[in-house]
Amino acid sequence: MAHTETNLHVVLGSGPAGTALATELARRGHPVRLVDRSGTGAATAGVDRVRGDVSTPEGAAAAIHGAGVVYHCVNVAYQLQVEVMPRVQRAVLGAVEAEGARLVVLDTLYPYGETHGEVMTEETPWRATSDKGRMRAELDEIYLTAHREERASVVLGRSADFVGPGVLNSTLGAAVFPGALTGGEVLTLGDIDLPHSYTDIRAVAAGLATLGESPHGDGRVWHLPTAPARTTREVLAMIEDRVGRALKVVTLDAPRPFGPFDEVFMGAYAETTRRPRQPQTL
Repeated sequence: MAHTETNLHVVLGSGPAGTALATELARRGHPVRLVDRSGTGAATAGVDRVRGDVSTPEGAAAAIHGAGVVYHCVNVAYQLQVEVMPRVQRAVLGAVEAEGARLVVLDTLYPYGETHGEVMTEETPWRATSDKGRMRAELDEIYLTAHREERASVVLGRSADFVGPGVLNSTLGAAVFPGALTGGEVLTLGDIDLPHSYTDIRAVAAGLATLGESPHGDGRVWHLPTAPARTTREVLAMIEDRVGRALKVVTLDAPRPFGPFDEVFMGAYAETTRRPRQPQTL
């Protein structure tokens, strides 16, 4: 496959991962274009913010024009993923193939499905049964097939649940830290004595940037650097040590709107209600 001879790195999506990645790439000295639907946001030294819609072939082609490496960090509302993410993939993958750029995809753990406490590795079978899990597995197989058929150079980086600066829409995000810092309620879901892995958003950025800098890992799935699994109770105790007070922990037995998660989100999340009731470890 022919590759574009350019050092431009294009990041698609300006959520916590895309923003952290763009910052990390600029810190490493790369010219960076950060693309999202608004083209607005806080200025970052060395990062050119551009408006673009990568859900259409034309929009994706314009967004990545001139790129040597493209990072797919686009995500959409939870309840829209099954409908929208395949469309984004078709547009982005087609544009990458035409441009001759390498593609780095920020991926999820959903393709593994129910693990029943098994520690997940890059060799864990894909056994997803939920709609979102099957969708993600199908997308990943399409990416890897494109690489095998030498239509594009693709690599996938998977992470656990995010934690860190700017991360709100996570089980260790806006439902926990505002209450911890202000003395309000800290909301959790499921069995907080089960081990759970979290990936620091800065480690996500560093891992994706490293995959983007080196083609030697192309054509496969990699797990991004993730802290050793802890129980949620242990994580909350660590937060208590740092804020200097006992947390007012409220544990929900079943999914319902709480914190940043509204009724629509939690309705879409219902298909994965068993996840908080079993270990999830990398």
